[in-house]
Amino acid sequence: MSTSTPEAVKKLLENMQTDLRSLSMECKKKFPPVKEAAESGIVKIKTIAARNTDILASLKENSSEVVQPFLMGCGTKEPKITQLCLAAVQRLMTHEVVSEAAAGNIINMLWQLMENGLEELKLLQTVLVLLTTNTVVHDEILSKAIVLCFRLHFTKDNITNNTAAATVRQVVTVVFERMVAEDERFKGIVEQPTPVQGNTNRRSVSTLRPSAKDAYMLFQDLCQLVNADAPYWLVGMTEMTRTFGLELLESVLNDFPGVFLQHQEFSFLLKERVCPLVIKLFSPNIKFRQGSSGAASPAPVEKPYFPICMRLLRVVSVLIKHFYSLLVTECEIFLSLLVKFLDGEKPQWLRAVAVESVHRLCVQPHLLRSFCQSYDMKQHSTKVFRDIVNALGSFIQSLFIVPNTGNPAATNAPAGGSGAQAAAQGGPGAGGQGGSLSTQAAFEYRGTWIPLMTVSVQGSAKATYLEMLDKVEPPSIPEGYAMSVAFSALLDLVRGITSMIERELAKEEEEVAVRREANPDQNAQAEPGAHLVWEEMVSACWCGLLAALSLLLDASTDETATESILKAELTMASLCGRLGLVTPRDAFITAICKASLPPHYALTVLSSNATNLNNKAYSIQGQSVQIISPSSESHQQVVAVGQPLTVQPQGTVVLTAKNIQCMRTLLNLAHCHGAVLGTSWQLVLATLQHLVWILGLKPGVGGALKPGRAVEGPSTVLTTAVMTDLPFISNILSRLFESSQYLDDVSLHHLINALCSLSLEAMEMAYGTNKEPSLFAVAKLLETGLVNMDRIEILWRPLTGHLLEVCQHPNARMREWGAEAVTALIKAGLAYKHNPPLAQNQRLQLLLLNPLKELSNVLHADIRQKQLESVLQILQSQGDSLGPGWPLVLGVIGAIRNDQGESLIRTAFQCLQLVVTDFLPTMPCMCLQIVVDVAGSFGLQNQELNISLTSIGLLWNISDYFFQRGEAITQDLEREEAALQKQAQEKGEPLNRPFHPAPPFDCLWLCLYAKLGQLCVDPRPAVRKSAGQTMFSTIAAHGTLLQQSTWHIVVWKVLFHLLDCVRKSSTTADKEKIESGGGNILIHHSRDTAEKQWAETWVLTLAGVARIFNTRRYLLQQLGDFFKAWEVLLDHIQSAALSKNNEVSLAALKSFQEILQIGTPVKDSAMSTEALALAVMGVPPVLIDPLSASGPGRHLLRSDSMLERLTRYNGAELQAPPQGEESALEDAALWWSAWNTWYRTGTDSTRPPSGGTGTDRPSFVPSQPFLTALVQIVPALYQHIETGFSMEDLRKLGVILHGAVSIPISSDASPFILPSYTEAVLTSLQEAVLTALDVLQKAICVGPESLQVMYPAIFEQLLLFVEFSCKPPQYGKLETKHVANAKYNQAEWVALNYVPFAERSLEVVVDQYHKTACHKAVINEKVLQNIIKTLRMPLGLKYACPSESTWKLAVSSLLKVLSIGLPVARQHASSGMFDTMWPELANAFEDFLFTKSTPPDNVSIQEFQKNEAIDVEVVQLISTEILPFANFIPKDFVGQIMTMLNKGSIHSQSSSFTEAEIDVRMREEFSKVCFETLLQFSFSNKVSTPQEGYISRMALSVLLKRSQDVLRRYVDDERLSGRCPLPRQQVTEIIFVLKAISTLMDSLKKTQPENVDGTTWAQVIALYPTLVECITCSSSEVSSALKEALGPFKDFMQPPVSRVQNGES
Repeated sequence: MSTSTPEAVKKLLENMQTDLRSLSMECKKKFPPVKEAAESGIVKIKTIAARNTDILASLKENSSEVVQPFLMGCGTKEPKITQLCLAAVQRLMTHEVVSEAAAGNIINMLWQLMENGLEELKLLQTVLVLLTTNTVVHDEILSKAIVLCFRLHFTKDNITNNTAAATVRQVVTVVFERMVAEDERFKGIVEQPTPVQGNTNRRSVSTLRPSAKDAYMLFQDLCQLVNADAPYWLVGMTEMTRTFGLELLESVLNDFPGVFLQHQEFSFLLKERVCPLVIKLFSPNIKFRQGSSGAASPAPVEKPYFPICMRLLRVVSVLIKHFYSLLVTECEIFLSLLVKFLDGEKPQWLRAVAVESVHRLCVQPHLLRSFCQSYDMKQHSTKVFRDIVNALGSFIQSLFIVPNTGNPAATNAPAGGSGAQAAAQGGPGAGGQGGSLSTQAAFEYRGTWIPLMTVSVQGSAKATYLEMLDKVEPPSIPEGYAMSVAFSALLDLVRGITSMIERELAKEEEEVAVRREANPDQNAQAEPGAHLVWEEMVSACWCGLLAALSLLLDASTDETATESILKAELTMASLCGRLGLVTPRDAFITAICKASLPPHYALTVLSSNATNLNNKAYSIQGQSVQIISPSSESHQQVVAVGQPLTVQPQGTVVLTAKNIQCMRTLLNLAHCHGAVLGTSWQLVLATLQHLVWILGLKPGVGGALKPGRAVEGPSTVLTTAVMTDLPFISNILSRLFESSQYLDDVSLHHLINALCSLSLEAMEMAYGTNKEPSLFAVAKLLETGLVNMDRIEILWRPLTGHLLEVCQHPNARMREWGAEAVTALIKAGLAYKHNPPLAQNQRLQLLLLNPLKELSNVLHADIRQKQLESVLQILQSQGDSLGPGWPLVLGVIGAIRNDQGESLIRTAFQCLQLVVTDFLPTMPCMCLQIVVDVAGSFGLQNQELNISLTSIGLLWNISDYFFQRGEAITQDLEREEAALQKQAQEKGEPLNRPFHPAPPFDCLWLCLYAKLGQLCVDPRPAVRKSAGQTMFSTIAAHGTLLQQSTWHIVVWKVLFHLLDCVRKSSTTADKEKIESGGGNILIHHSRDTAEKQWAETWVLTLAGVARIFNTRRYLLQQLGDFFKAWEVLLDHIQSAALSKNNEVSLAALKSFQEILQIGTPVKDSAMSTEALALAVMGVPPVLIDPLSASGPGRHLLRSDSMLERLTRYNGAELQAPPQGEESALEDAALWWSAWNTWYRTGTDSTRPPSGGTGTDRPSFVPSQPFLTALVQIVPALYQHIETGFSMEDLRKLGVILHGAVSIPISSDASPFILPSYTEAVLTSLQEAVLTALDVLQKAICVGPESLQVMYPAIFEQLLLFVEFSCKPPQYGKLETKHVANAKYNQAEWVALNYVPFAERSLEVVVDQYHKTACHKAVINEKVLQNIIKTLRMPLGLKYACPSESTWKLAVSSLLKVLSIGLPVARQHASSGMFDTMWPELANAFEDFLFTKSTPPDNVSIQEFQKNEAIDVEVVQLISTEILPFANFIPKDFVGQIMTMLNKGSIHSQSSSFTEAEIDVRMREEFSKVCFETLLQFSFSNKVSTPQEGYISRMALSVLLKRSQDVLRRYVDDERLSGRCPLPRQQVTEIIFVLKAISTLMDSLKKTQPENVDGTTWAQVIALYPTLVECITCSSSEVSSALKEALGPFKDFMQPPVSRVQNGES
C-alpha cells in the first residue's frame, strides 16, 4: 500500500498521535519534559493536518520539530521508551517525512545510544531504514551512520556482530546504488568537461556529484582500512578486520563494475589503491615454500593465512573478470601469481583454491579471448593465456608424479581409504565414495590412483574452498579434489573456446554467404582480424591441452571421463582443422589414433608425427611437458586379441575397451569432420586400417567390411562385448565413406590421396609374402568411388590410377581386390544415371572405360579374367549404350595373346561372340573394322583351335551383316569419313586409314578380306582350310557390293598376295612326318606332313582364286590391268602345276580348266546374285528355289535401293561385253598367254629325267590324273586359239602329248589306274590324248585350207603312238617292267599297257586316212608310206607282238588303208609321189607273210586256220588290187611280189608240228592261193607288157626248178634211209611239192596254149622222170600225192607233131 494515498496519510497521522500519547503516558512520571514535548507534538500534528492540503510535505518541513519528542524519549535511555521512540521514528522515515536536518539529529541520537550500548539491533535497523528509504542522509552524517554500523560489528555480542556485518554490507551497497541512480538521472545532460587535475590528490573529488562523492570516500576508506591505515572519511572507527574489508571490497567491485569503468576517479582508486594492496597482501603466499622451515631463511617468513589468501583470490577473480581492460599490467601480474599458486611446493589448500580460481576463468571463453588479445598477441608480453593452460597441464601432471603429501595414494585399498578420509572431512562429493574400485571413477597412472569427483556442472565453476568464508584454519582437501577441478577446468576451457569460435565462424560464414548473394561478382572474404585471434588462441593452448588430455586419456579408468576427454580432443582437432592449423590438428588426431591402438603399437604414420611433437617439448615454467605416450599398465578390460598388421609376424596384440571407445571417436571424427581433416586422413585411415586388421574385419561386396570368419585369423580372439560392437563399427566405417559424398572436392581429394598412400604401404608390406594383405584401403577406395559417382570425374584418375597399380601386385589376394575394385567402379560408373547422360558426355564415358583398357597391360591372368568377365557384364547390361566406348571395349576383348592360356581366351571370345550376335547394329560403324580385327586376332591365336575356327565363322556372320546393312553402313561411314577428312585437312596431314583411296565401306570389306587372308596362311591346317573357304565364299557372295576400283585391291593385295604367301609356305614346308595330331587323333597318310597339309591349302586357295576369275571375269576385265592379273594367275597355276605334289599339281590344272571354261554369264537377270553366288559355290541353279530368289530368309532386302545397288555394282557383269575388235584382240592375248602357260607346264612336267642310270629313282614323276587333266585342257584351250594355231604349235603339242603318254606309273598307284592286263581298255590319259588330236583334226577338217597342211603332222603323231604297240616308249633311262611279268611290288615303275592305245590310235589313223587320202598335203607328205612303214613293225613281228590283236588289227588296217590308198597312188603314179612307197609295201607284205616268229605252241587248230585265212586275204588283195594294175606299178615291185608268191607257193613248214596236224599246219590253203595267183598272173592273157609276162615266166621256172630239187633230194634220202622213215618235215615238203605240181598241171590245162612259154613246157616234162623215181617210196601219204601229180600228165601224152617253132625244130 503506497504511503502517499489519503488513507495512508490519515493512518500515519493517527499512528503518530497514538505514539505521542503513549510517549507522554510513559514519561509522565519520570521524564516530564518529554511528556510535554509529546503533547505539544500532538498539537503540532493536528495543526499541520488542519492547515495543509499536502500534509506529507509540510510534515517534512517541520520534521525536526515533529521528531524532537521521540529523540528526547530516546535520550531517556529507558528501554521501553527507547523502543517506542525508535519505532515511531522508523514510521516517519518510512513515509519519507524526515528532512536532512532531522536526519542529522536522528543519527546523533543513534550514535549516543550506540555508545551507551543500548538497543543495538534496533539501532541498526533504524540506520538501515533511514539510509534505504531516501537520500537525505549524505556526507558527514552518512559517514557517521556507516561508522556506527562498523562499531556495532565489533561488539561482544555475536548476533549483533553478524547483524551489523550484514547491515554494513547493505549500507555499502546502498551508497553505490545511490551513485548509480544519480548517474542514471544525469545521463542525458552534457557535462562541462572536467578540468584536468594537476595533482592526483585523493581528496580531489570536487568533480564528483554528491552521491558519487560519498561512494568515492567510502571506497577509499575501505582500502585504507584493509591496508591498516587511518580512514579519511569514516571518522570514529575503532577497529577493523582485513577479512571483512576484503569481502566488502570484493562485493563492491563485483556488484558495481560500471562505476569504476565510467568514472576515472574510481578507476584511479582501483589502479592506485586496490591493486598495490592486493599484491602486497599476496606476498606471504608467494614467498612461502612448503616444507621450508623458518630457521633456514634469514627473516622469518610470514605464513600464508587461509582466510585472507582465499579472499584475495576472490578479489583477484573479480578484478580480472571485470577490469582486465583497465588493469592490463596488474592483471598480468595477478594471472602470473595464480599460475604460481598451482606450484607443487605450495600448500595443498592454496593449490586447491588456485585451481578453483583458474576454473572460474576457464568457464569464461570471452575473457580468455581477451587475455589472448591483450597479452599473448602483444609483443614483449607474457603469454598469459598459454601459461594458464600449460599451468593446468603441469598441475595435472604433478598430481600424478608427486603423490599428495597429505594422502599418499593407498594403492592397496585406494577407494576405502580415501573415501573414509573424505567422508570424515565432510569434503564435497564424499557421500557415496565407499564403493569398490569398479564403481569409482578415477585416474590411474604408474601406480598413482586419483579418484574423480563431481565438482561442478559443466560450464559453471562452482567453487568449494573459495566459498569457505567462515573458516580461519586451512581445511584439509580430499584426495582427487584438485584433480577433479583441474579436469573440469580443462574440459570447460576446451568446450568454451571451441563453441565460441565455432559460433563466430558460423556467423561469419553466414554473413559472407549473404554478401556473396548480394554481389556475386566480388569474391567476398571474411575480415582477417577475428581469425588471427582464434588462431592465436588455439596455437597458445593446444600444446598444454594435448599434453594434459593425453595423459588423462591414458590414465582414465572411467568410460564417461574417457568419453569427455575424447570429445575434447575431437572438438579441438575439428576446430584446428576449420582454422587450417595443420600441426595442432594432426597432433590431436594422432593422440586419438594412438589411444585407439594397443600400447607401444608400431605404426609409422603416428610415430613420425609424435616425434615431430616430441621435438617441440613445451616448456612450462621451467618444467618440460612431454606428451606422455600411453602406458601399458592401465587396468583396462581386454576385449579383443588379434594380430598386428606388420611385415614380420609378431605375436598378438590386445585391444581394450578404451581402445574401442577411441576407435569410435576416431570414426566419429572422420564421419562428422571429414571436411577439415585434409592431410590427416592419412593418420585416421592408417589407424582404422590397423584396428580393422586386428579385429579381423575383411572386405565384402562393394567394399564394406564384414567380420571375417575365425578361421582367417587363428589368433584373433574377440569377446562377446566387442562382437556385438563389430557390426556397428563396420556399419559406421561404411557410413564414414558414404558421407564422403558431402565433402567438398578438395577434402575428397585428401581422402583419396590418404587411401592411396595407405594402399601403397599395404602393397609394400605384401611384397614377397603370401600372407593375407590388408585390403582396407582398396576396399574403401571402392566404397568412396561408388558413393561419389555424381562427381566421379574429379577423382577418377587418381582413384583408378592407383587401383591399376594394385592390379599389378604379385600378391594374388591384393591383385584380386584391386581388379574387383576397378571393375566394380567401371560398371557402377557406366550404370549410374549421370547428368548429362553418358551418351551425351563422350569424354566421361571414355574416361570411365579407360582403366578397363589399361588392365590389358597387366600380365596376371587372374586380372585379365576379371577384366574380361566385367566386359561381358558391361556388354550384357550397357551394351546398347556404349557408343564411343566401343573401340576401348573391343580393344580390351582383342588384347589377347597366345601366352595367356585357354580360359582367358575363351572368356574374351564369349564377349566377342556376344558383340557379333547382339551389338553390331548399335555400335558406330567406324568400330566395325575393329570388330573384324578382333575377330581375326581370335582366329590367329593358337591356344584353342575351336575358337579359331569359330571366329572364322564369326567373320562370315559379320560379312553377312555388312551385306544386309550395306546401305546404312555406307552412309554412316561416309559421314564419318567426311568429318575425319576435314580434321586431317585442318591439321594438314593426309588421312590415315588402311586401303585409303577406296571408299570407306569397301575398306571395311578389304579389312575383312585381309584378315581372312592372314588366317589362310595360319600354321594350323584346319584354320587355313576354314578361312580359305570362308574368304572365297564371302567374296563370291558379297563381292558384288564392291566398287570396281576396290576389286583391283582385292585382286592384287588380297588374292595374289595370299597366293604368294601360300606358294612360299608350301614350297618351304617341312616334309617330316607328323606322328599324330595331338592327343590320340590319327592323321590320314595324305596329310601326315606339313608339306601335305600346306598342299591342301594351296589347292583351296588356287581353286578359289580361279573360281573368282571365272565368275567375275567381266567385272575384272574392266579393271585395266586384267591381262597382267591373268598372267600372274597363270604363273601361279603353272608353278602349282609343276609343284612336286600330285594333289597340288592336279588341282592347279583343274583351276586352269576352270578359267578356260569361262562361259558367258547368265543373261537372265532373274537369277539373282544370291543364285550366282550359290552357283559359284557349286550349287547348281536348279536347286535354288525360284520363290526365294532374293535369298533364304532375306525378305528385308526388298528395298529398291538395294536392288538398284546390286544392279549398279553388277551392271558390269550382267551384260556381256561389247564384241568389238579390241575385246576380241584382248581375249586372244589372254588365251595365247594361257596356251604358253600350258605349253611351259606340259614341257616341264613331261620332260623325261636326264642322266643317272635306271637304278636312280627320279625325283618326281607326274601322276596319271595330272597328265590326264593336262591333256584335257587342250580341247578347251584350242577353241580359243585355233585361229592363230600354227604348225609349230602343233609340233609343240605333239611333243607334250608324246611325253605325257610315255610316263610310267609308280607301282603303288598302278592297281588303281591300270586295267588288268587282259582287258583292252584305254587309260583316261590315253583317251584324253586321242580326244585332243580328234578335236584338232575336226578343227582342221572344217578349217580353212591353210590349216589342212597340219594333217600329215597329226598322222605322224598318231603313227608314233601306233608304234607303242610293239615298242613301248622309254621315260628317260627309267627301268620299267611290264605288268605281265612283274608283280606289282617288285618294280618301282610299271609301264602301261600301250596296246589298246596303239590300236585305238591305229583305228583313228585308218579312219582319218579314209577321210583325207586324196588330200594334197596327205599325198605330198607321203602319209601312206608312213602308215605302211609304221605297220611293218607289228606285221613283221606278227606272233612276237605283245598282243595278238595288234598284228591282226595291223593287217586289217593295212588292207583298209590300201583299199583307199592304192587307187590314189596309181592315180598319182606319174608324179613320183608314191615311188618310195612301193618298196615299203613289198617289204611289209614280205615281213608279214613270211614272218620270222613262230606261232605259240598252244595255238589251237581253229586259231591257226583263222590266222591262215588272214594270210590268204592278203594274197587275195595282191591278186585283186595290185597285180591287175601292174602296168601302173614299178616293175621292181611286181618282181618282188612274184618272188613272194613264188616263195609262198612252196612253203617249207616249221618243224614243230606233230604228225597228226601236219596236213593242216602246212598252210596248204595259203600255198595254194599263192601258187594259183602266181600261175594266174603267169599265164594271164592280159599281159600288157612283155615285161610282165617275163616276170611270171621267171617265177614259174624258179618254181619248177625248185620242185625238181626237192623231188631229187627226197628220192636220194629215201634210198639212204632204208627202213627208217624220213623226218616228218621232209615228208611234208615232198607232199607239198607234189600238190604244187598237180596244181600247175591244172593251170596249164586251163591256159591258152599260146600263153605258155616253150621253156616252161620243157621244164614241166622234165619233171616226169623224177616223179616216176619217187614211186618206190614207202610213205603212203607220198604215194597218194604222187598219184595225183602223175595223173594229169596223161593230157600231154600226144604224138609229137613235127613243126617248126620260133625257127627251131
